[in-house]
Amino acid sequence: GFSCGKCDFETNLCKALYESNLQPGWIRRNGQSSIGPPYSDHSGNESAYFLSLSPEMQSSSATLRTNVFLPTDEEHVCQIRFHYWVSGTLMVGLQKHSEDTVTLIWQVSRELQSQWKANTITINSTKKFEV
Repeated sequence: GFSCGKCDFETNLCKALYESNLQPGWIRRNGQSSIGPPYSDHSGNESAYFLSLSPEMQSSSATLRTNVFLPTDEEHVCQIRFHYWVSGTLMVGLQKHSEDTVTLIWQVSRELQSQWKANTITINSTKKFEV
């Protein structure tokens, strides 16, 4: 069916992300940058790139928005799979194009162990939407 596309940040940002430039606070980096953990991506690769909050943003928040996705139906379900490393709180919201508000659909807060984890979110929306 319908693919939301795949992104590993190796050459650029995802096509799925909202703009060609990041919102302030996000940087594209790898584990070899002298910023601190994580020191590799989810597969253990030290030179592989991922998105990270910049050091001066550690106590504040920053947002990433996707492009507009088409409505889902029985044949076209949107599944978003992602790897994350949380040192604060990560929230995923859904904004349907008929609504002004962003609805929280998933969140996780810092856990005791610092490690990469994976999650898959299935999204159903009868309207065009952004995440």
